[in-house]
Amino acid sequence: MRRREFIAGLGATAWPVVAHAQQGERVRRIGVLSGPAADDQDNKVRLSAFEQRLQQLGWTNGQNVRIDYRFAAANLENYHKYAAELLALTPDVILAPGRSLEVMLQATHTVPIVFAFVADPVGTGLIESLSRPGGNATGFAQFEYELSAKWLELLKEIAPGITRAAVLRDPTAITGIGQFAVIQSVARSVGVEVSPLNLRADAGETERALTAFARSSNGGLIVAAGPLATVQRNIIVELAARHRLPAVYFDRLFVDSGGLTSYGTNFVDQYRRAAGYVDRILKGEKPADMPVQAPTTYELVINLKTARGLGLEVPHSLLARADEVIE
Repeated sequence: MRRREFIAGLGATAWPVVAHAQQGERVRRIGVLSGPAADDQDNKVRLSAFEQRLQQLGWTNGQNVRIDYRFAAANLENYHKYAAELLALTPDVILAPGRSLEVMLQATHTVPIVFAFVADPVGTGLIESLSRPGGNATGFAQFEYELSAKWLELLKEIAPGITRAAVLRDPTAITGIGQFAVIQSVARSVGVEVSPLNLRADAGETERALTAFARSSNGGLIVAAGPLATVQRNIIVELAARHRLPAVYFDRLFVDSGGLTSYGTNFVDQYRRAAGYVDRILKGEKPADMPVQAPTTYELVINLKTARGLGLEVPHSLLARADEVIE
């Protein structure tokens, strides 16, 4: 089902939903600490996919399970506040996508956690190994840091004239630092000078930083993975267009909003798969014994309209590799 078809059916969705179990049946409880804001339509698509898959597995929100949602809106204080709130509800399992995992692991070492789209969870020390994660968390990795190098290579391929690239990243997140380090390590080999630009909660600061970078010619942009970038995606895409910066993103949501190109995992699919792990934990399995799964495929999405607006001719070899081309 297409992303926009999901959105169409979400108008009546409200969180949390009050549970009504059948007589004698214990209502199980799932906590969800979500990074985007509650009104983020694309995040609603992901959460809808999560609930739909749970229902297919026999868990219906409002009947035999209650799902308690909290939305951090990419605010670090909110993450910690809502993590405590969810734990006070004594959940059987918690879904902790993205940065939520780091916060939840600081808050509990006993409540089972399932995560999705977490960058390099082994490299960041959040789990022991992919095959035997240990502890109370398991789930689905977004990518290992080495994927970040592909973003710079893709930027150079789609815009060969690029000699400078800004890497927009969250400096408060381990993953933001790690992604930039990998990009920097391959910069010389592709003939591009890279520099970090720090994302801030104040979108005005992001605008000022990108505007300053764009004053010099031959620049491009890489947007590193993180919840704050997702929250500010419309602003970032608009700024890239205004300053005529070819940009590579970690998530196709940016390309759907008018960004040039993205290379990354399918987040909706990761939410569906996470529901399968939640189901297994509710049925008695332990996170420590469930392997963390890494993506087997990545999606390349290209917006041809945006490319034309930037005066770029996308190589046929790149178009042939694309999973989707937006006309």
